[in-house]
Amino acid sequence: MAPVPMPSALSFELLGKCSVTKARAATLQLPHGPVPLPIFMPVATQASLKGLTPEQLEDAGCRLCLNNTYHLGLKPGQATLDAIGGAHKFQSWPHNILTDSGGFQMVSLLKLAQVTEEGVRFLSPHDGSPMLLTPEHSISLQNSIGSDIIMQLDDVITTTSPDLARMTEAMERSVRWLDRCIQAHKYPERQNLFCIIQGGLDLDLRRKCTAEMVARDTPGIAIGGLSGGEAKDAYCKVVDTCTGLLPEKKPRYVMGIGYPEDLVVSVALGADMFDCVWPTRTARFGNAITARGVLNLRNAVYSEDFGPIEEGCRCVCCRSQEDGGLGITRAYIYHVTAKETTGAHLLTMHNVQYQLNLMRLVREAIIEDRYPAFLKEFFGKLYDDKSKYPEWAVDALRGVGVDLLSD
Repeated sequence: MAPVPMPSALSFELLGKCSVTKARAATLQLPHGPVPLPIFMPVATQASLKGLTPEQLEDAGCRLCLNNTYHLGLKPGQATLDAIGGAHKFQSWPHNILTDSGGFQMVSLLKLAQVTEEGVRFLSPHDGSPMLLTPEHSISLQNSIGSDIIMQLDDVITTTSPDLARMTEAMERSVRWLDRCIQAHKYPERQNLFCIIQGGLDLDLRRKCTAEMVARDTPGIAIGGLSGGEAKDAYCKVVDTCTGLLPEKKPRYVMGIGYPEDLVVSVALGADMFDCVWPTRTARFGNAITARGVLNLRNAVYSEDFGPIEEGCRCVCCRSQEDGGLGITRAYIYHVTAKETTGAHLLTMHNVQYQLNLMRLVREAIIEDRYPAFLKEFFGKLYDDKSKYPEWAVDALRGVGVDLLSD
């Protein structure tokens, strides 16, 4: 039997729905201010977005970023977070924070992790000592961090695992762990606990898990366990299946998604929130995200290219000095990106702004009920030839009423 629903520290106002696809636009009101949906959330793993000050992240338009519970639990540690009064003060961030539960890091970073009903046992990466992360401890850490959205501890295994029995066990355990998280949550009136739907690529497991999670009536719902190397068409089927079973008046968060084409397709499939380290990580390799694809500005072809990173971009790097920007050129990025951290900082600013602006344009298109046309324009810019459109995207969008290949 499901526990009594918890209080909610958010409100969700639906502003518009696409008349063709499942795309939605909404405003999510959180304790540290409103967040426009759909939204991409930059990842500030260690309470810092690599290469950006809090002010620069704010200026890019970010109103909700991610922190990592596992890393903050190790350093600065729970005692320090309690002493200063949480991560908002610690990192000088006046807006909203979402924290993951720490479970994914146990599996992705530490090969020596063992999952039992009690929690995840692993060896400390610092001194090799045995440690245990339980649902109760994860929630306690997130209560100390003070994030506006906190995530349940879930049992995460790779979607490509062929072991159906283990997949079923992980899904069912995630439901049981959610109940323990709900019981352990000390501040439901100011922190929103999101459940996480598991079940791998098995749609029946996903349906069963979705029903169990929806019954718990948490303030928001996440679809987890994806972005793990599965085929994109399988990913789309899971997202489409889950969103079709979710309540309309709650935010839907697909974890770990960040490529622009993945974002716009996932929105069409009914999802609202996304996060990924890719835009910031790829910046550190000299890569700029643009509407026409990713440019590697370390290539010598850009050594005498005095245009902006992306023509028409309104980020502080691309805007001219006359327009209040920095007027950074591709040639300058080429010059500094290999040996100077400045190059990575500038590209991070551009990439974060690109992602946030993409979602702003998506939102406008949904509110004005022209999202199918937006999708056609987006893919038309990204690929110069329809024959190059990814088959998975064409198929997924056809499933929600948009034929990318028609004129």
